[in-house]
Amino acid sequence: MTKVITFKNRTVPVHYPSEQTTYLEMLQNKLREMEYNFDFRKKWKRIASVEMVRDVAILQYNDGTKLYMDVS
Repeated sequence: MTKVITFKNRTVPVHYPSEQTTYLEMLQNKLREMEYNFDFRKKWKRIASVEMVRDVAILQYNDGTKLYMDVS
């Protein structure tokens, strides 16, 4: 499934399996924690999409590189 989330006025599609809705909520909580982390906010501007695999968010940049973030 795909859902669009918004963080700091930027919307990004999140791809996740339908049975993992709790991990999507954990991702949103983690993004709220990272709100004042300025390094992460700089990185977020270049994120093209997010893929959820269990409790790991794979943030994919526009150039194809990936950043792995534990959301638990």
